[in-house]
Amino acid sequence: MRASASAAPRKPGVEVAVREWAELGEGPTWDPVAGHLIWVDILNSRVHTYDPATGGRTVLATEQHVGAAKPRAGGGLVVNLRDGIGLYGPDGAFSWLVRDPVAGRRGNDAAVAPDGALWAGTMRYDEAPGGGSLTRVAPDGTATEVFPDVAVSNGTGWSPDGTLMYYVDSPTRRIDVCRMDGQRVVDRREFTVVAEGDGFPDGLTVDADGCVWVALWDGGQVRRYTPSGALDRVLRLPVPRPTACAFGGRDLRDLYVTTARVGLDRPHPMAGSVLVIRGAGQGLPGAAFAG
Repeated sequence: MRASASAAPRKPGVEVAVREWAELGEGPTWDPVAGHLIWVDILNSRVHTYDPATGGRTVLATEQHVGAAKPRAGGGLVVNLRDGIGLYGPDGAFSWLVRDPVAGRRGNDAAVAPDGALWAGTMRYDEAPGGGSLTRVAPDGTATEVFPDVAVSNGTGWSPDGTLMYYVDSPTRRIDVCRMDGQRVVDRREFTVVAEGDGFPDGLTVDADGCVWVALWDGGQVRRYTPSGALDRVLRLPVPRPTACAFGGRDLRDLYVTTARVGLDRPHPMAGSVLVIRGAGQGLPGAAFAG
């Protein structure tokens, strides 16, 4: 289903939540236990946290480019690195869960499924078609490739009842919807297509109504699509390269948006910062990685 171009754009109150000069900010994730937002700067190999209640921040330097960082059920983080999936314990100690280095490839976006497994994407640095994949990583480290031969594996999220999974391979301009049978994808079809000239779909999140919110790289906006695939809301942003979005805050009603400045000759002053649209919608509680 192709998006209708007739949906009227709205003018939200966009604020800077975290002033930062991230090269490639990505993967905002709300950790309800810690009460803070987790996000990464991929190319600077940094995992950031931000507590909106206090303004407190932390920065963790990783030894490799880090595509995503998610909370673990027992504390610490699971990270999608250049050479595989790593674990940080509550004490900060690092270990590899899955190590699978491939020359010219790195980890990219990732998401935790309702059952506590990590669905981790990869891509080539040159973004060559077929150079990336989407892999399900079980809590014990068992890795099962789900989608081989993708270009830039990006947004992944689940419907409120867990029966549908949404997925983005950015250069295709498509958001796909997949029917789930437990841990398996049993059907994949087009959900919507972003028209040429409107940007590329990047990271996404699903709200409590089952609507899909997606950041548009080179589109300067976040869009919300209804479960039928109809475009019903457009949030215009002051920066051209938003990368991903997630609901956070005590009530999961504030939409946080990571942004990038990489590749921009004259970046907007907000490019690289984390933006927030307060009261944008109602998010869903996220699952923590069970490993």
